[in-house]
Amino acid sequence: MSDPTEVIVEVWPVSADDVGLWLISGADAWRSEAIRQDSDPHSAVEAVLERNGALEGVKLLHSTSWRADQTVVILTYVAVIGCKAFVRDRWQEAAPINPALPDAVGKPIEVDAAEAPIPRYIDVLMHGLRHLQFLLQTDSSARSALCGKWPEHLAVFRPALAGMYDFERGEEPITLPEGQSAR
Repeated sequence: MSDPTEVIVEVWPVSADDVGLWLISGADAWRSEAIRQDSDPHSAVEAVLERNGALEGVKLLHSTSWRADQTVVILTYVAVIGCKAFVRDRWQEAAPINPALPDAVGKPIEVDAAEAPIPRYIDVLMHGLRHLQFLLQTDSSARSALCGKWPEHLAVFRPALAGMYDFERGEEPITLPEGQSAR
């Protein structure tokens, strides 16, 4: 008999300043160890943020997706981290998030409708940013947290309904019309 699957969380900590959006962890998300039975995913996310010195600045935590990866199930979160001036003044390892990145790396790996998706890390991060843009348009608490430069920087990440397009026929994702919100 095989061992049970473990559950971990990954946190994509993002911040914004006058220059743009930043992944403050550098090139990848921060990940937890297996979540203990006497704990929960939210506590694990907070522990990961605390371990990396980012818990105090959290303005918004949002679970965006999950996926299986070999022996673990990964629960994905985006953490919006507040910034007083320039992100790299506080987070020297921060990497800029360029909205042209998805075009540079190409479309996600295609799978049949009944197959498990195979997301790349860039797909996970971009999905999380589209979640933030959707929350900005639909959730008043998130809108309050995503103040300052966030609306401007997130404007290029148009929310798309997952799976509602056909690459073979050249269809694009269904998105909210430009300039409209679901408020």
